[in-house]
Amino acid sequence: MDTQGVLNYLQTAGTSLALNLIAAIAIFIIGRWVAKLLHGVALKGMQRSNLEPLLVKFLGNILYALLLIFVVLAAISRIGIQTASLIAVIGAAGLAVGFALQGSLANFAAGVMVIIFRPYKIGDYVEAGGVAGMIEDVQIFTTELKTADNRKIMVPNGQMMAGAITNYSAHDTRRVDLVVSVGYEDDIDTVRRVLEEVIAEDERVLESPAPNIRMNAMADSSIDWIVRPWVNAVDYWDVYWDLTEKIKRRFDQEGISIPFPQRDVHIYHHGNNGQPEQSSGIEAVAKH
Repeated sequence: MDTQGVLNYLQTAGTSLALNLIAAIAIFIIGRWVAKLLHGVALKGMQRSNLEPLLVKFLGNILYALLLIFVVLAAISRIGIQTASLIAVIGAAGLAVGFALQGSLANFAAGVMVIIFRPYKIGDYVEAGGVAGMIEDVQIFTTELKTADNRKIMVPNGQMMAGAITNYSAHDTRRVDLVVSVGYEDDIDTVRRVLEEVIAEDERVLESPAPNIRMNAMADSSIDWIVRPWVNAVDYWDVYWDLTEKIKRRFDQEGISIPFPQRDVHIYHHGNNGQPEQSSGIEAVAKH
């Protein structure tokens, strides 16, 4: 083949390669757009089926990842690379990468377990994986939470499922647990009456289950009462703070004391011989 023939061949091959490359890029761009479109259609379809939002987002993420892989393979095939051989190579490499990415695979498996067992759903306030916050999204490998002070935390699914999960939103009602301390000199019947009145005045407190108000312990410096009303889960903290303030105000009005820790200090005076000559019992009040 002469020089002119070589140049013509290279020109033809270069033109063909350029056209295939442009076609591959077009396939990738259009294919990704179609993948997003199908992803959106699938999400709307699953939402109309009244599936859990958690399940909808998780399956949507997996579907989009599979569609994107298909688009990439189609683009590579247009360039002229044999996808069958490429898939075999990817499969062999995937096995090796799988051992290196055991943590990621464990997170994926944990994400599947979240979908199957559903210990929490989007919108629940949970404590898991060493953090606490509201579930905003569950992705293939991680769970996204929003903390009470509006921070975003991404926690690996494996970490979320590795220990105990406390779901504060799992039930519609919660019990508010308060401990109120009063002095030994305060009248028991008066204390019980005041606590019952404060609880009864709050319309957010549920009638069933009935509130539990009991004298719980005779501590070193106080009588401890437990106050346990039931409320709707969404009202928990507002009721907790409001009741704490109202109880303090009513105790002040009724003259009921809220004691602090006390100690009795006895002072002994010693004579020259080292023996105590006299002693006087002096009660001193001190905060620990």
